[in-house]
Amino acid sequence: MSQQIIAVRKNNEGDIIECKLSNGQVVDYKQAQAMAQNGEIEHVNVFKGRDGDMHLRSDADGDPSNNLDNLPTF
Repeated sequence: MSQQIIAVRKNNEGDIIECKLSNGQVVDYKQAQAMAQNGEIEHVNVFKGRDGDMHLRSDADGDPSNNLDNLPTF
């Protein structure tokens, strides 16, 4: 069953470093990316940024409240 990201943990620079899933599991950012690519996390996708790195982001749905940066922290 697919999970959803319900909360995030950020470092001192404001970058997301961990994600909390709807089943309570906590995964690091790279693990969340892999899970998203495997279809294990819903409503997110992975893309290659201008910096050449892979990034995780919420699917565009016009609702900024569910963007990863706007989720509650834990």
